[in-house]
Amino acid sequence: MMSETDGLIRGDDDVLRCAWHGNLPDYRHYHDTEWGRPVADDIRLFEKLCLEGFQSGLSWLTILRKRENFRAAFSGFDFRRLAETDPAPAIEEHLQNAGIIRHRGKIASVYNNAKRAVDLASEHGSLAAYFWSFEPTPDQRPARVDLAMIRANPTTETSTRISKDLKKRGWSFVGPTTVYAFMQAMGLVNDHIEGCVCRAEIERLRAGFKRPA
Repeated sequence: MMSETDGLIRGDDDVLRCAWHGNLPDYRHYHDTEWGRPVADDIRLFEKLCLEGFQSGLSWLTILRKRENFRAAFSGFDFRRLAETDPAPAIEEHLQNAGIIRHRGKIASVYNNAKRAVDLASEHGSLAAYFWSFEPTPDQRPARVDLAMIRANPTTETSTRISKDLKKRGWSFVGPTTVYAFMQAMGLVNDHIEGCVCRAEIERLRAGFKRPA
């Protein structure tokens, strides 16, 4: 049962979770095992930012269900390999691939951003070190994470700063909303709402997480 006022849904296991997965098995698994857990792996960070770019105008569930196809198409999102790929023939090949989102601009963005990611990792030591340097401090976070807060904040001051910096560096499809969704998913913030079974677990994981230097 879902409450529109608190944004929670009870599963068939009688556990309360954030309602956005709608108790769809694959979506709920993503919510329970991935979303919000802190990530320091450069490949996963790059993959997520690219996939959030593909999501623009679509639902994350659509992208999630095509994720393995995306991984196969884009060399597992190894940005160093992608940066060395001739993008022109690759883009034309991807546009024939019904297993992914066939949007020329978004596909081209993966190759552009891969080159930018190589530069960024070289400058900062890793993509993780760069992104985690923007982690909001406790005083920059709301006292309570509830449905009203989530709905009122599709972007934040931090996601706007990251977006502006990435764009200045030549990245594409990295608007503030895309970047905030990336931050939520990769654990830079904990936006599991109060009452969700995962919220306390994510807090523990974040407390024990070694931030990349």
